[in-house]
Amino acid sequence: MQQKPASVFNIAVIVAALGYFVDIYDLLLFSIIRVPSLRSLGLNDAQIASDGLFIINIQMLGLLFGGIFWGILGDKKGRLKVLFASIILYSLGNIANGFVQNVNQYALVRFITGFGLAGELGAGITLVSELLPKEKRGIGTSLVAGIGLTGAVVAFFIKEMFDWRVCYFIGGGLGFALLLLRVGVLESGMFKSIKESKVAKGDIRILFNNGKRFRKYLYAILIGLPTWYVIGILVSFSKEFSEHMGIDGKIDPGKAIMFAYAAISIGDIVVGLISQWFQSRKKALFLFYGLTAIGIIWYFNLEGSTPNSMYAACALLGFGTGFWAIFVTMAAEQFGTNIRATVATTVPNVVRGALNLVSLLFVGLQASLGYVKSGLVTGIVVMVIAIVAALFTEETFHKDLNYIEE
Repeated sequence: MQQKPASVFNIAVIVAALGYFVDIYDLLLFSIIRVPSLRSLGLNDAQIASDGLFIINIQMLGLLFGGIFWGILGDKKGRLKVLFASIILYSLGNIANGFVQNVNQYALVRFITGFGLAGELGAGITLVSELLPKEKRGIGTSLVAGIGLTGAVVAFFIKEMFDWRVCYFIGGGLGFALLLLRVGVLESGMFKSIKESKVAKGDIRILFNNGKRFRKYLYAILIGLPTWYVIGILVSFSKEFSEHMGIDGKIDPGKAIMFAYAAISIGDIVVGLISQWFQSRKKALFLFYGLTAIGIIWYFNLEGSTPNSMYAACALLGFGTGFWAIFVTMAAEQFGTNIRATVATTVPNVVRGALNLVSLLFVGLQASLGYVKSGLVTGIVVMVIAIVAALFTEETFHKDLNYIEE
């Protein structure tokens, strides 16, 4: 068995963090430049809102399907091969994004890009989880997420300096630069130990042919729902919410995303340290659920306030949803080596894809409740589902990952 590195600051963690940095830059870029890019294509404000949600949902579908594909491939062929292939696909997708001329082209290319982006986080977290000793893997994965999520902050400042098409070209270039860094990263020893064995690897049926295992997988997904409700609805459409709330001043959704992700990156590191202090993933998760709930309450009491108040609320929401690092780590820790990459890659991408269902609820309630109240009710539903799922989720802090699912 390959010896595990003693420090969390090893090449695998650093490269995984930089990979997630590029992933988040590319993933959030559309939300950040949604308004200027769609306006340049000739859309009015109503179309920017409706077609913008359509494109985000199509991108999330790409993440959903990509998560399944890359996850299975990661268990069958190895974590590193997924990282290489997915980077190439989403980098090409971002370059293509710089050439789109209408909404349908935009949506198609975002689907392809989303499909590619789906492989980055799960494979990276799986690799880091398997390379680090169990006493340090929570901090390692938190560093990956915390550093990586600053990609959204950089994306905002790039948007402030360059035309939206150039922003996409830069994202593609960053992806190809990342390929060079991947060369020095070693494959997981746990994966190599089962690579030549006859045990079923990446067989997604393993997750569904056992009731207990399926419930465990379902809970792993549901505990992450609040993250993309917050980002995909509240923060991405902060401009529209502020207009319905009568906030005095214009909101830049790109700036709201920047503040949210700056706070998420801090929250991701803090939640890892708190988890280490509590010696528990679940206690840290519930603490951050509480912060997210406080952020939601504040957000929906901003009527008549100022843009700065909206940005501050987005920052608190971002910090609260910093439990993303723990959420993905818990998914990786709950399943055996032969299916771990499939789980760690599909779970966050199913959550991203579930934004489509959350959006349907949000839009469906608007006729009877209005724009703002429908957003609040959607948030209550999402939080209740996540909390119940977390109550039934096993504690994984001290779990040894060197085992397989039969």
